Amino acid sequence: MGKKHFETEAIRTQSERSHFSEHSTPMYITSSFVFDDGEDMRASFAEEKEKNLYSRFSNPNTTEFVDKIVQMEGAEIGYAFATGMAAIFSTFGALLSSGDHVVSCRSVFGSTHTLFTKYLPKWNIETSYFKVDEVNKIESLIQSNTKILYAESPTNPAVDILDLELLGQIAKKYNLLLVIDNCFATPYLQKPIEFGADIVVHSATKLIDGQGRVLGGVAVGKSDLIREIYLFSRNTGPAMSPFNAWVLSKSLETLAVRVEKHCENALKVAKFLENHSNVNWVKYPFLKSHPQYEVAKKQMKLGGNIVAFEVIGGIEAGRKFLNTIKMCSLSANLGDTRTIVTHPASTTHSKLDEKDRLEVSITDGLVRISVGLEHIDDIINDLDQALKD
Repeated sequence: MGKKHFETEAIRTQSERSHFSEHSTPMYITSSFVFDDGEDMRASFAEEKEKNLYSRFSNPNTTEFVDKIVQMEGAEIGYAFATGMAAIFSTFGALLSSGDHVVSCRSVFGSTHTLFTKYLPKWNIETSYFKVDEVNKIESLIQSNTKILYAESPTNPAVDILDLELLGQIAKKYNLLLVIDNCFATPYLQKPIEFGADIVVHSATKLIDGQGRVLGGVAVGKSDLIREIYLFSRNTGPAMSPFNAWVLSKSLETLAVRVEKHCENALKVAKFLENHSNVNWVKYPFLKSHPQYEVAKKQMKLGGNIVAFEVIGGIEAGRKFLNTIKMCSLSANLGDTRTIVTHPASTTHSKLDEKDRLEVSITDGLVRISVGLEHIDDIINDLDQALKD
């Protein structure tokens, strides 16, 4: 039988069955594993045979989860982490050395920005930023010591789109490692490796889990690079727990059907907002009005579940919107079955001044919606009542 479809691989990729012949993979809640004898133990630690040694290194549940993501992304191997930020930090920690340089899109997750500006400089690693609408400046930022080109697409929170094919071409031209955060799209909607990415990272806490239950992260890509990330992580300890891996592997079985419905609902929400009198603008990758609509259609299967819009009235109008919403949740998470709304200027990005917020496309009235799986009429009715004068 040839290569199976995405949905089938997500369901049928499983750890080897035990002597109990279970249909569903059990949880392997164990910190360590035993050996048959001294020779078995020696050969295992010498890596002459593949065997689980300790759950910080590997575990049947984390292996199953990683194997699924590897197949979905078209990668060679991967490693699972306790959180998405652990995946990002470990990737940089393993692949960068003192004196190296990173070129990154400025529109990145806040903790990633802090990593670039506060922590990596401690090890003499500097970062140069380009804005989402300044990709033509990327080559001018590359230095002789540049090692990594990094980006999210779609970006958080303004859902801008980076041309992954163009980034892949630049990375290849200058012999850089291209690392892409694919969290907002998931491998169901977008496969950055097909466009030249060497490493793909995810916060599995978001759409991969999809129900706001557990934390997790994963990095997949070329075997030699992931090997370095694995060795770094094996010694520094940011491993995913077997329980979380079990939950996330089960979540992947429904990823396709969930994301399809998320995207269907999100597009309807975006079209509703586009015609609302109290909304200044709407950004959703599969709206024709999105500035990178053609790029999004080229590299994404659907537009994702995140919609960004600007409520007329600035910060006060954004606060009023949060205070008036009834059904939708106010939370810092996203990718949940439950619709979540945030107003970055008065919450997550309130400590930044207006100039810094605008650098990452956060206007005073920007609202981010993580569109969930409730009935679309109920989502729209709640947004409508909250937007009324």
